Amino acid sequence: VGDKVMVLARAGLWQEVVNVPVSQTFPMPEGMSFEEAAALLVNYITAYMILFDFGNLRPNQSVLIHMAAGGVGTAAIQLCKTVENVTIFGTASASKHDSLKESGVAHPIDYRTMDYAEEVRKISPKGVDIVLDPLGGSDTSKAFNLLKPMGKLITYGVANLLTGQKKNLMAMAKTWWNQFSITALQLLHQNKAVCGYHLGYMDEEVELIRSVVAKLVNLYSQGKIKPKIDSVWPFDQVAEAMRQMQEKKNVGKVILVPEAPKEESKKAEN
Repeated sequence: VGDKVMVLARAGLWQEVVNVPVSQTFPMPEGMSFEEAAALLVNYITAYMILFDFGNLRPNQSVLIHMAAGGVGTAAIQLCKTVENVTIFGTASASKHDSLKESGVAHPIDYRTMDYAEEVRKISPKGVDIVLDPLGGSDTSKAFNLLKPMGKLITYGVANLLTGQKKNLMAMAKTWWNQFSITALQLLHQNKAVCGYHLGYMDEEVELIRSVVAKLVNLYSQGKIKPKIDSVWPFDQVAEAMRQMQEKKNVGKVILVPEAPKEESKKAEN
């Protein structure tokens, strides 16, 4: 009772009072704010397991991170920096490139105006060792073709299904139609790996998740990772918070809090 904890749950966290099993709670490390704690678990567990458990990231390798300025993207960049001499390619809109360079992305690529596969090949003709794919559809095929021999593609989302505030059936149909498919025999001939990751289906893997969180807390305490927070919004501005993401303006995490900080409330009254 009274412990400050981070909570992991598949759904139902956008509310003031939450009831979860104790196995889904993790003590917050010393010096961590509640906003940082809210930004840590989902993104950093995902990025850690993709890069290290599936990706087997090692010194002198190269990684392509899509949506590099988002929550998982910023977590992945920081985790790549804990390994010696990893070259990071990151896709994001041009306005976010300076921020990405500061955080350690060697080669930011504007996916809106350039073919990111061509840009990667210009710098690294053989391709990359690991691709993090949150996009799905035809981008998964491009990712697979960008892998070096012994390279690994980890797909963990289908962001191409989402094109705006409303469901776009054409975008969904197109993404579904272009969804990547490969046989075991083709994999054998290519010397490449394809992995799928979804934290939401890890409910039963309590010990595995706990061991990952312990490593992340240790990295946080050493100052090697720090959740990047784009903005903090009270619950009554949830629509504006969602718009911030839909319009792809955020660099880092968009955080919801039950109510506006008191200082801001006073300013509003004045």
